[in-house]
Amino acid sequence: MSKERLVVAVCGATGAVGREMLNTLEQREFPAAEVIPFASARSAGNKVPFMGGELTVRELTEESFRGVDIALFSAGGSTSEKFAPHAVQAGCVVVDNSSAWRMDERCPLVVPEVNAHALAAHNGIIANPNCSTIQMVVALKPLHDAARITRVVVSTYQAVSGTGQKAIDELEKQVRQMFNMQEPDVAVYPHRIAFNCLPQIDVFMDNDYTKEEMKMVLETVKIMEDPSVKVTATCVRVPVFYGHSESVNIETERKLSAKEARAILAQAPGVRVYDNPAQKMYPMPIDAAGEDDTFVGRIREDETIANGLNMWIVSDNIRKGAALNAVQIAEALAERDLLKVRDPQLFLR
Repeated sequence: MSKERLVVAVCGATGAVGREMLNTLEQREFPAAEVIPFASARSAGNKVPFMGGELTVRELTEESFRGVDIALFSAGGSTSEKFAPHAVQAGCVVVDNSSAWRMDERCPLVVPEVNAHALAAHNGIIANPNCSTIQMVVALKPLHDAARITRVVVSTYQAVSGTGQKAIDELEKQVRQMFNMQEPDVAVYPHRIAFNCLPQIDVFMDNDYTKEEMKMVLETVKIMEDPSVKVTATCVRVPVFYGHSESVNIETERKLSAKEARAILAQAPGVRVYDNPAQKMYPMPIDAAGEDDTFVGRIREDETIANGLNMWIVSDNIRKGAALNAVQIAEALAERDLLKVRDPQLFLR
């Protein structure tokens, strides 16, 4: 990594992902001369832990980015849309965790294990993909390189932390209420989440897919850089606090045996094969919590088609699904000397 000491901003530093970004910068010893936490005016003055001490949160404004080399955004789409262009104007490279810039043709959508080369063409804003997309493509890309995937059918089982702290609090509260024979309060989701599964994440689109499902479809194709790959998704919210799980079925041009797929994935960056049915060994959210790797198990051939595989993919949605991926992008930008903005006015025009 570059030995240059960089000034790093974390925007949305008081949220779950923002705090994990700070934690990840510390754990991975990112070469920062200074780390500056930003949040809304109501959070300004609060303290967040970093490097054994505390940092004071500053209010995020349009003038916050003078002298900042790279900004990690996790403050919501509207905040990113408003402030990221001003960061770029100040010469700061943005890595944004919201959905605001993911499908913008000016912005690469990057998972470093999959398409780090796309960073070379950035224009100042790099988009961090959806958490459920990230873990899936980390496992799919090495198989695609080996046998070319033609179709993906994925069903997700997503933790409430993907919605934020308010959803974590609501699940906890609902569980307590039900154990105490009380009617649970429902505010965050359209229905009770405790002891339930909701086959709706985000709003429904005109095609009756949810916005979350279409994110997986469109983002996967953009990251894999192969529009011929067909993807269909069903996304389900489950009463788990941390860790997204996915049941994935793929069809490939060339047949891959389960044994060959395990061998390929065992060598893939960011993947941990955890697969021994005889020993009841398969990934679960409790295994992935706090871990950097994406876990893959239940790898088996689909006996209904000639070239099909099933697998079960689990990852920590706050860690690899958000904070870690963003920091890995920042590391790749520093290592490749790509922390330069070509056209500071591009996103303000």
